[in-house]
Amino acid sequence: MATQQNRSQGTSNRGFASMDPEKQRQIASKGGKAAHQKGSAHEFNSQEARMAGKKGGQSSQGRRSS
Repeated sequence: MATQQNRSQGTSNRGFASMDPEKQRQIASKGGKAAHQKGSAHEFNSQEARMAGKKGGQSSQGRRSS
């Protein structure tokens, strides 16, 4: 019956999003560390980070309502 109550409230006991935030951080940290050890993680240099921030800012400004 607990699952029926969760469904009516729009929540679930399954999946990453339903986990405790600390548990999510631990799992995400392991994934990041593994990617760096494998050599497949992307590391932004300062110029790439600046361009990404500028692009994001331009994109979000277009959605603002006056």
